[in-house]
Amino acid sequence: MIVLAQLFGTSLWFSINGVWLSLAGELGLTESDLGRLTLAVQAGFIAGTLTIAVTGLADRFGASRIFALSSLLGALVNGGFIFAAGAPPLDFLLRFATGLCLAGIYPLGMKMVIAWTPKYAGAALAWLVGMLTLGTALPHLMRGATLGMPWEWPLMAASCLAVAGGLLVFLLGDGPHLPKSSGRLPLSQGLAALRIPRFRAVAGGYFGHMWELYAFWTLTPLLIGRELQRMGQSDSLIPWLSFAVIGIGAAGCVGGGRLSRTRGSEWVARRALMVSGAFCLVYPWLNGLSPALLIVLLIVWGIAVVADSPQFSALASATAPRESVGSSLAVMNAVGFGLTLPAIWLTSGLWGQLNVWVVLLLFPGPVLGLCALSRARPEVQAG
Repeated sequence: MIVLAQLFGTSLWFSINGVWLSLAGELGLTESDLGRLTLAVQAGFIAGTLTIAVTGLADRFGASRIFALSSLLGALVNGGFIFAAGAPPLDFLLRFATGLCLAGIYPLGMKMVIAWTPKYAGAALAWLVGMLTLGTALPHLMRGATLGMPWEWPLMAASCLAVAGGLLVFLLGDGPHLPKSSGRLPLSQGLAALRIPRFRAVAGGYFGHMWELYAFWTLTPLLIGRELQRMGQSDSLIPWLSFAVIGIGAAGCVGGGRLSRTRGSEWVARRALMVSGAFCLVYPWLNGLSPALLIVLLIVWGIAVVADSPQFSALASATAPRESVGSSLAVMNAVGFGLTLPAIWLTSGLWGQLNVWVVLLLFPGPVLGLCALSRARPEVQAG
């Protein structure tokens, strides 16, 4: 139920990205506006996770209640964007508020999964992040299914799904395996894990992964549109293929989760970073090849780019102090999502000048992530 609720709740994340072609055509918006509004969500998420870390909400109150309330509020502000689209700064503020609400959905979902299945955290988080990935891709699918209809419809559908997800988690309640902390937790409590060398190494790998991930997802419709234009195909295929490229990452998460049971989470994270980093470096040099082949490569990239995400969360949760797992993950998420801001800003802002070559800017993320992860002590493999 938690992973299903995660799917529904995170459909708010890229809700406007899925309808961007219609929205831009009607209101005269540009790729820079897409980047600006995407950055608003990321910034709101960062502010929300830092608030959780400072206040210790993740370790003091019922996670299911926070998740449910965040889903309801997120649905409301996402629906409110319909009336503010193309009217800055209100449109920016509403997307920022959506990000704030998502901070009560994604990290809290991680905490509940760990609480319910502590022995299989890697595999369970793989399903959770898989649903985050599908939730991110879902607006593209909803737009593909409603072509010719008003762009407001997919946004309202995402809001309805978020409400349903919040209700599911509220009915489920909290898991039994994570203790609650009493009293106010200072920020240093959430930062305590950074004093642990292995946690720092894992966090560094996660930070490199995050530099690439959300910028890649933001660029996906643009990369798909480029290849469709070369093929002489209609733009109506962009939502369907964008859903395929982003959504297929769920298979990478689940497959990585299964591998983690025998190979270990660190092994999976390293290999995924290697593959996605290779795509960052090689893909632009292949830009003259068959458009169909490049779309297939984007799909493979979509599998690798997110397969390591749940494994980093599992490694971090296993290494963080038990009494502040939620706050430690909140701090790690906040820093990681902070790195998505310059990555999205650079790639979306420079798309008009660099076109496909802009993906080279993603390459430092996997490289630095692998360097950080190399400092981790050897992981004991699951048997």
